Amino acid sequence: MSLSFKNKTLVFILLIYFSSIPFIKSQNQSKDCFATAADRPELYLPLLKNKNVIVAANQTSLLKNKKHLVDFLVENNIKIKSIFAPEHGFRGVADAGEHVKNGTDSKTGLPIVSLYGDNKKPKAEYLKGADVIIFDIQDVGVRFYTYISTLSYIMEAAAENNVEVIVLDRPNPHDGYIDGPMMRDQWKSFIGLHNVPVVYGLTIGEYGKMVNGEKWLKNGVTAKYTLIPMLNYHKQKRYGVSDKPSPNLPNDKSINLYPSLCFFEGTQVSVGRGTDLPFQIYGSPWTKDFQYQFTPKPTEGAKDPFLNGKLCYGENLSQHSQDLRELNLEWLLKSYKNYKNPQQDYFLKNLFFDKLAGSDELRKQIIAGKSEKEIKDSWKKDLENFEKIRLKYIVYPN
Repeated sequence: MSLSFKNKTLVFILLIYFSSIPFIKSQNQSKDCFATAADRPELYLPLLKNKNVIVAANQTSLLKNKKHLVDFLVENNIKIKSIFAPEHGFRGVADAGEHVKNGTDSKTGLPIVSLYGDNKKPKAEYLKGADVIIFDIQDVGVRFYTYISTLSYIMEAAAENNVEVIVLDRPNPHDGYIDGPMMRDQWKSFIGLHNVPVVYGLTIGEYGKMVNGEKWLKNGVTAKYTLIPMLNYHKQKRYGVSDKPSPNLPNDKSINLYPSLCFFEGTQVSVGRGTDLPFQIYGSPWTKDFQYQFTPKPTEGAKDPFLNGKLCYGENLSQHSQDLRELNLEWLLKSYKNYKNPQQDYFLKNLFFDKLAGSDELRKQIIAGKSEKEIKDSWKKDLENFEKIRLKYIVYPN
């Protein structure tokens, strides 16, 4: 009798122990689980019911199951008035700077309004009858990448026309740190609307909060702004993106190198547009001391690439560290020193380099032969001042 009782007790204890394991496991999974805002429809669908909605989206606006946000909203009987598409278009295949026309989405029949070219800021007529603009576009966390400017112009137009803005947040592959020279007022453009450094360490949803909170919109207007947050997002972790954010940022390597290599777009140096390794290589016909060679040729995302058909000499960085957490100026300085073309200056005549850098300071420092350390030391005060602003708008663990 005693042995039987002990056996029964042991069985009972083991049953309790093993039945608790799935619960503990599910608790741990829940803690570690990550979801973009698009995959949290319980937070945003109620805000869209019985509203006239405009969706600002592109090819990255995907749920975890790869369903496009527009299709998901249509299935859930959300009344979509139109689609706003940023640079590179709704399907994301247009080259940088290419004019994208308005059109119609073949799948849903919805009208598409291009927010690029001469229509970067939505006109009042495009907002007529709308209650809400829902914005869901994957950013890369770099000042000269234009999606933060598109969001800012949408917020400005929405504020002026009494339309609410809801941002579905997505990861920033350059989150958790700030670096680079600061944008100065004189050089502001679509690739730099605000006084922020090249890498600003905020998600696109947090960035919109900052623009609103600091009253950076025209005439100090503020938008009715709602941020739908991600689940269990952390700024020190690197999350993969749902789809390539633009044709020449095809993978994590190119995105990782982008803040450091994009300065070359203001010089006589190619960053690999028109090759299989855009933003993973750099080179020029006039830097022949480098060993690596490539020749840019037309591709779908680079129909007429810079230095098209010319043999370039440079470096292949495709095997470089996956998690570059600062700007690397070594490649820019090395390229400048090796450039040999007496007929053509290293920097483009239109000084696009200054727009990328935010002022003429970096160009002058390079010409003067300043070291990487000297240049970076000159950024410190501006970065410290910006960090005080940034900290006010952080939503996620830093």
